[in-house]
Amino acid sequence: MRFIIIFLLIGGLVHSQNCEQELHGRVVDFHDGSPLSGAVIIVGGVEKYAQTDVDGYFTIDNLCDETYNLQISHPECSTVSKTVTVPYVGTYIIQMEHHLETLDQVTVKGSAAIDYVSSQLESRLEKDALDDLSHTSLGDALKLLSGVSTLNSGNTVVKPVIQGLHSSRVLIMNNGVRMQDQDWGVEHAPNVDLNSAGSIALIKGASALQYGGDAVGGIVLVEPDRVIRKDSLFGSTILTGASNGRGGTLSSSLSKTTAVGWYGHVQGTLKRFGDFEAPNYVLSNTGQFEKAFSVRFGLNKFTYGFEGYYSFFDSETGILKASHLGNAEDLFFAIQNEEPSVIEDFTYSIENPKQEVTHHLAKAKGFMRISNFGKLEAQYDFQFNNRFEYDVRRGGRGDQAAVDLELTTHTFSTDLSYDAHTDIKGNVGVMMRYQNNFANPDTGVRRLIPDYDKYDLGVYALGNYTLNDNWKLEAGVRYDYNHLDAKKFYRTSLWENRGYDVEFANFFVEDFGTQVLTNPVFDFHNFSGTLGFTHTLSEQFEIFTNYSLATRGPNPSELFSEGLHHSAARIEIGDLRFQQEVAHKVAVSLHKKAGRFQFNFSPFLNKVNDFLLIEPTGVEQTIRGGYQVWEFRQKDAYLFGFDIDANYQISRHFDMFSKFALVKGYENKDENPLILMTPANLSTTLEYKNEELNHLKLALESNLVFRQNEYPDTNPEIYLPISQTNEIIDVSTPPEAYHLMHFRVDTRFDLSRKSTLAMGLSIYNLFNTEYRDYLNRLRYFADNLGRNIVLRVKINY
Repeated sequence: MRFIIIFLLIGGLVHSQNCEQELHGRVVDFHDGSPLSGAVIIVGGVEKYAQTDVDGYFTIDNLCDETYNLQISHPECSTVSKTVTVPYVGTYIIQMEHHLETLDQVTVKGSAAIDYVSSQLESRLEKDALDDLSHTSLGDALKLLSGVSTLNSGNTVVKPVIQGLHSSRVLIMNNGVRMQDQDWGVEHAPNVDLNSAGSIALIKGASALQYGGDAVGGIVLVEPDRVIRKDSLFGSTILTGASNGRGGTLSSSLSKTTAVGWYGHVQGTLKRFGDFEAPNYVLSNTGQFEKAFSVRFGLNKFTYGFEGYYSFFDSETGILKASHLGNAEDLFFAIQNEEPSVIEDFTYSIENPKQEVTHHLAKAKGFMRISNFGKLEAQYDFQFNNRFEYDVRRGGRGDQAAVDLELTTHTFSTDLSYDAHTDIKGNVGVMMRYQNNFANPDTGVRRLIPDYDKYDLGVYALGNYTLNDNWKLEAGVRYDYNHLDAKKFYRTSLWENRGYDVEFANFFVEDFGTQVLTNPVFDFHNFSGTLGFTHTLSEQFEIFTNYSLATRGPNPSELFSEGLHHSAARIEIGDLRFQQEVAHKVAVSLHKKAGRFQFNFSPFLNKVNDFLLIEPTGVEQTIRGGYQVWEFRQKDAYLFGFDIDANYQISRHFDMFSKFALVKGYENKDENPLILMTPANLSTTLEYKNEELNHLKLALESNLVFRQNEYPDTNPEIYLPISQTNEIIDVSTPPEAYHLMHFRVDTRFDLSRKSTLAMGLSIYNLFNTEYRDYLNRLRYFADNLGRNIVLRVKINY
C-alpha cells in the first residue's frame, strides 16, 4: 500500500510539470549584431532542434521547466555551446564569431601571392615558398618579390632593399614585434630565423601606420602560422643540404591546438656552412653557424585570449679574409687584382674577422573582444641584442672584440579596433618604448656608437571606409616623439674643427685634453600620414592609389659616428646637425586579377627632404695605415621607378612568371645620382606542374641584372709609397651586367592520411657564371657565389 501511495505522488508530480514552454531566441554576429540566418540550434537530451530565419530568430516549443544545453552551428562559424534555463523571459541572444572560419584557416599558395591592405598593394610569400628557402636568409627570401633587392656583405650578411631604400628606412615586424637589432649598419643583417615564419608580407610604403611612421622604404611583416581551433597535434621537419659551403640546415616544429582555444608551438633551427666558393676559388673565412629557437603558447577564446612568445637567435658569421685591409693601399691593389689576395683550403672554422650576434625577443599579448564594437589588444615586448665584431688584431688581442654593443629595448603598446559596421573599420593605438645602448669601453678601440638612452612615444588613428562595391577609402595619421640622451667622447680636434664647441656648447661636459666628454640630447617630433583609395574598374581590373608621408629621425650612427668601423674597414663620420627625413611617396598599382594573363604594374615617386646618405670622401692616415673616410651628409632627393609582376597560364600544366623592377635616385639640387641604387633587373620563370604525378613541379628561372650606369663619382686619391705616385681608388664604378640561370624540381608523396613527404632539388647559378653584384660590399675583393646544388626533404606529420 505504501508503494502505491509513493507511485501516485510521483505520477502527480510528473503530471504537474509544465512541458509546454517556448524558448524564443536570436543568433547574431558578435562584431556588428547582424542576424545569422541558417544557424541550427540543437537541444541536448531531447530530440528537438530549430533553424534561424532570415532575421536570425528561432523558436523551440514543448520544453519543460529545466536547464538545457544548446549546440549552435553555422556554416561560417565554429560551433558553440550555451546553457539556458526554461522558462526564459524575453529573447535569448546568442552571439557567434561569424569571421572565425576565415581567421583560423591557413592558406597555402604558390611562390608569391598578391593581396592588398586598403589602398596599398601587398606582396606575400606563403609557407611553401619559404620552405624552399630554408637554407637562406630573410633578405634572400624577399628577393622573390618585385621591387626588392639585397645589400650584401658577402653571401651570408644580407639586408633587404625596397625600391632603393634599406637599413633604418625598412621596418621589420617579427610576430608583431618591431625588430630592434642595430639595423643602421650596412653589414648588419636582420636577426630573424626564416624558418619561424608562416608567411611574409611586404608593404612598399608607409601606409601601415600602426607599425611605425618612419618606414620610408617599406614594411616587412614576418607572421607566424595562424592558430586553428581544433584538437590537433602536428609538425614538420625540413632538412637541406647544399654543395656550396658543404653544409645545410635542420629545422623542426611541433604544434598542439585544442578546440577550446589552447595552443602551443615550438620551433628550432640549426644552420652550419663552411667556406663558400666562387666559380674558380674558395672564399676563405666565409662560413656560418646559426642557431635559433622559438616557443609560442596561448589561449584563443571566443571573446578573449592571450599569447606568450620567446625567440632566441644566435649567429656566428665569417667575413671574407681578403676583405680585411691594413690600409687604403690594400684596397687599391685588391681592386686591381682579379682574384682575392687570400685563398686558402676549404674549412668549417670561422676566424677573425667575424661577427657574433645574439638576439633575445620576448612578448606577452592579450586581447578582449567588445560586443558590437571591436577588439582591444595590449602588448609588452622585450628585446636584447648583443653584437660583437672581431678584427684581426695584434698584441694578443685577437679574442677581444673591436665592437661590443648591447641594445636593450622595452615596448608597451595598445590597439583598439572598430569593426562593428560592415563598411567602416578603424584603429587607434598608443606605443611607448624605452631603449638603452651600452658600448663596452674595454675593447681598446674608440667606440663608434656611444652609450645612449632613447624614449619613444607614438599615437595613431587609422580608418577604412567602403563607399560601395567599387570604392574603398583609407586614411590615417600618426605622431611620434623621440627623445635621445647620449654620452659621447669626441676627439678635441674634430669637436672644434666642425664648430661643435660653439653651436653645441650646451652638450659639453668635461675636457680630457685630446678628447672631450659630451652629453648630446635631442628631441624629434615626427608626423606621418596616409591617404588613398582602391577602385574596382571591372571584374578583371582594380587600381590602388596611395599617398604616404613618412618622417624618420636620424639614427645614432648618422648622428654620432666618429671613428674606424672595423668590419667595414673604413672611418665613418656622422653629424650632430642632421634633421629628420621627410618622405612624400605616391604609389599607384594597376592590378589585373582574373584570366589566364594577370599582372600588376606599380609606378612610384618618393620625394625625400633631407635625405641622409653616406659616401666616401677621402683617405685618412691612422697609426694602422690609411683608411677610406665615409661621411654622412644630408640632401634633398627623389626616387622613382616601377615594379611589374606578370604571370601567364600557358596551358593546364605550364605557367610563366615574370617580374621587372626599375628604380632611379637623384639629388634634387644638381641631379647627381644617389649611391647604391638598385640596378634594373628582370626575372622570368617557366614552370611545369602536374598534380597527378605526385604533385610534380619543374621550374627554370632566368635572372638578368643590368649594369648600373648612373652612380656618383666618389673615388678618393691616395699616395702610393711603393711607386711614389698618386693613384685613384676606383670604389665607384659598378661591375658589368650578369645573367644567371636556376633550376628547381619538387615532388610530394602521401605517407599516410596525415603525413606527407616533400622532396626538392634546386640548382642555383646553373652554369657556374662568374659575376659581381653592385650591391655587394665585398665585390671589390672577390666574385659572387658559384654553382650551388641544394637538396630539400620535408616531412609533415
